[in-house]
Amino acid sequence: MQSMTATCLTRLKVSFNIGGAALDWSQSYLTSRLECVRCGSAQSTHQTVRFGVPQGSVLGPLLFILYTAGLIDLIDGYGLKPQLYTDDTQIQGSCRFGSANQLQSTLLACLDEVYDRMLPNRLQLNTAKTQILWCSTTRRQNHLPSAAVRVG
Repeated sequence: MQSMTATCLTRLKVSFNIGGAALDWSQSYLTSRLECVRCGSAQSTHQTVRFGVPQGSVLGPLLFILYTAGLIDLIDGYGLKPQLYTDDTQIQGSCRFGSANQLQSTLLACLDEVYDRMLPNRLQLNTAKTQILWCSTTRRQNHLPSAAVRVG
Protein backbone atom coordinates (compact mmCIF):
# COMPACT_ATOMS: atom_id res chain seq x y z
CA MET A 1 0.00 0.00 0.00
CA GLN A 2 1.29 3.42 -0.95
CA SER A 3 1.94 5.72 2.00
CA MET A 4 -0.35 8.67 2.65
CA THR A 5 2.52 11.05 1.87
CA ALA A 6 3.25 9.37 -1.46
CA THR A 7 -0.45 9.34 -2.30
CA CYS A 8 -0.76 13.03 -1.44
CA LEU A 9 2.27 13.93 -3.57
CA THR A 10 0.95 11.86 -6.48
CA ARG A 11 -2.43 13.57 -6.18
CA LEU A 12 -0.76 17.01 -6.16
CA LYS A 13 1.14 16.10 -9.33
CA VAL A 14 -1.55 14.27 -11.29
CA SER A 15 -4.81 15.90 -10.19
CA PHE A 16 -3.59 19.46 -9.62
CA ASN A 17 -0.65 19.64 -12.07
CA ILE A 18 1.78 20.72 -9.36
CA GLY A 19 5.39 20.00 -10.26
CA GLY A 20 8.89 21.34 -10.17
CA ALA A 21 9.98 23.35 -7.16
CA ALA A 22 6.47 23.43 -5.68
CA LEU A 23 6.26 19.62 -5.67
CA ASP A 24 9.81 19.34 -4.32
CA TRP A 25 8.93 21.79 -1.54
CA SER A 26 5.77 19.80 -0.73
CA GLN A 27 7.77 16.58 -0.60
CA SER A 28 10.34 18.18 1.70
CA TYR A 29 7.53 19.50 3.91
CA LEU A 30 5.79 16.11 4.16
CA THR A 31 8.74 13.73 4.52
CA SER A 32 11.66 13.09 6.85
CA ARG A 33 10.30 15.21 9.67
CA LEU A 34 11.18 14.64 13.30
CA GLU A 35 9.06 15.51 16.30
CA CYS A 36 9.28 15.33 20.05
CA VAL A 37 7.12 16.19 23.03
CA ARG A 38 8.15 18.81 25.56
CA CYS A 39 6.63 19.26 28.99
CA GLY A 40 8.38 21.91 31.04
CA SER A 41 12.07 21.15 30.84
CA ALA A 42 11.54 17.46 29.98
CA GLN A 43 11.70 16.35 26.37
CA SER A 44 11.07 13.01 24.69
CA THR A 45 13.40 11.52 22.12
CA HIS A 46 12.89 12.61 18.53
CA GLN A 47 10.76 10.29 16.40
CA THR A 48 10.24 10.27 12.65
CA VAL A 49 6.78 11.46 11.65
CA ARG A 50 5.37 8.93 9.20
CA PHE A 51 1.94 10.44 8.53
CA GLY A 52 0.16 13.76 8.45
CA VAL A 53 1.30 17.33 8.62
CA PRO A 54 2.55 19.40 11.55
CA GLN A 55 -0.26 20.09 14.00
CA GLY A 56 -1.53 23.63 13.69
CA SER A 57 0.14 24.12 10.33
CA VAL A 58 -1.42 26.54 7.89
CA LEU A 59 -1.09 23.99 5.08
CA GLY A 60 -2.77 21.12 6.96
CA PRO A 61 -6.38 21.98 6.03
CA LEU A 62 -5.42 22.83 2.42
CA LEU A 63 -3.53 19.57 1.95
CA PHE A 64 -6.44 17.64 3.48
CA ILE A 65 -8.87 19.25 1.05
CA LEU A 66 -6.58 18.44 -1.89
CA TYR A 67 -6.12 14.89 -0.55
CA THR A 68 -9.88 14.30 -0.32
CA ALA A 69 -10.91 16.26 -3.44
CA GLY A 70 -11.99 13.06 -5.21
CA LEU A 71 -14.87 12.74 -2.75
CA ILE A 72 -16.65 15.64 -4.43
CA ASP A 73 -16.75 13.85 -7.80
CA LEU A 74 -17.75 10.58 -6.14
CA ILE A 75 -20.69 12.20 -4.30
CA ASP A 76 -21.71 14.25 -7.36
CA GLY A 77 -21.80 10.99 -9.33
CA TYR A 78 -24.68 9.82 -7.16
CA GLY A 79 -26.64 13.01 -7.84
CA LEU A 80 -26.06 14.18 -4.26
CA LYS A 81 -24.56 17.46 -3.08
CA PRO A 82 -21.33 17.45 -1.03
CA GLN A 83 -20.48 20.08 1.59
CA LEU A 84 -16.88 19.83 2.82
CA TYR A 85 -15.37 21.84 5.63
CA THR A 86 -11.90 20.94 6.89
CA ASP A 87 -12.33 17.29 7.95
CA ASP A 88 -16.15 17.23 8.00
CA THR A 89 -18.26 16.20 5.04
CA GLN A 90 -21.99 16.51 4.62
CA ILE A 91 -23.88 14.75 1.86
CA GLN A 92 -27.21 16.26 0.97
CA GLY A 93 -29.99 15.05 -1.25
CA SER A 94 -33.59 15.81 -1.91
CA CYS A 95 -36.47 13.97 -3.46
CA ARG A 96 -40.10 14.28 -4.40
CA PHE A 97 -42.89 12.86 -2.32
CA GLY A 98 -42.86 9.05 -2.48
CA SER A 99 -39.17 8.75 -3.45
CA ALA A 100 -37.60 8.79 0.02
CA ASN A 101 -36.76 5.07 -0.07
CA GLN A 102 -34.90 5.52 -3.37
CA LEU A 103 -33.02 8.51 -1.95
CA GLN A 104 -32.07 6.45 1.11
CA SER A 105 -30.77 3.64 -1.13
CA THR A 106 -28.74 6.12 -3.19
CA LEU A 107 -27.35 7.76 -0.06
CA LEU A 108 -26.33 4.43 1.47
CA ALA A 109 -24.67 3.28 -1.77
CA CYS A 110 -22.75 6.58 -1.84
CA LEU A 111 -21.72 6.21 1.82
CA ASP A 112 -20.52 2.65 1.16
CA GLU A 113 -18.34 3.88 -1.70
CA VAL A 114 -17.02 6.79 0.39
CA TYR A 115 -16.18 4.31 3.17
CA ASP A 116 -14.43 1.95 0.72
CA ARG A 117 -12.43 4.79 -0.83
CA MET A 118 -11.32 6.15 2.54
CA LEU A 119 -9.77 2.92 3.85
CA PRO A 120 -6.84 2.63 1.41
CA ASN A 121 -6.20 6.36 1.87
CA ARG A 122 -5.78 5.87 5.63
CA LEU A 123 -8.86 7.94 6.39
CA GLN A 124 -11.68 6.79 8.61
CA LEU A 125 -15.41 7.41 8.38
CA ASN A 126 -16.51 8.02 11.96
CA THR A 127 -19.71 5.97 12.03
CA ALA A 128 -20.43 7.14 15.59
CA LYS A 129 -20.71 10.72 14.30
CA THR A 130 -22.52 9.88 11.07
CA GLN A 131 -26.16 10.89 11.08
CA ILE A 132 -29.01 10.98 8.61
CA LEU A 133 -31.49 13.81 8.95
CA TRP A 134 -34.81 13.69 7.14
CA CYS A 135 -36.73 16.95 6.64
CA SER A 136 -40.35 16.89 5.62
CA THR A 137 -43.65 18.64 6.09
CA THR A 138 -45.69 17.44 9.04
CA ARG A 139 -48.25 15.85 6.70
CA ARG A 140 -45.63 13.77 4.87
CA GLN A 141 -43.51 12.55 7.82
CA ASN A 142 -45.26 9.19 7.86
CA HIS A 143 -43.85 8.52 4.35
CA LEU A 144 -40.22 8.78 5.41
CA PRO A 145 -38.14 5.60 5.78
CA SER A 146 -38.31 4.31 9.33
CA ALA A 147 -35.97 1.32 9.15
CA ALA A 148 -32.60 1.49 10.94
CA VAL A 149 -29.77 2.57 8.67
CA ARG A 150 -26.37 0.88 8.53
CA VAL A 151 -23.43 3.16 7.85
CA GLY A 152 -20.00 1.75 7.08
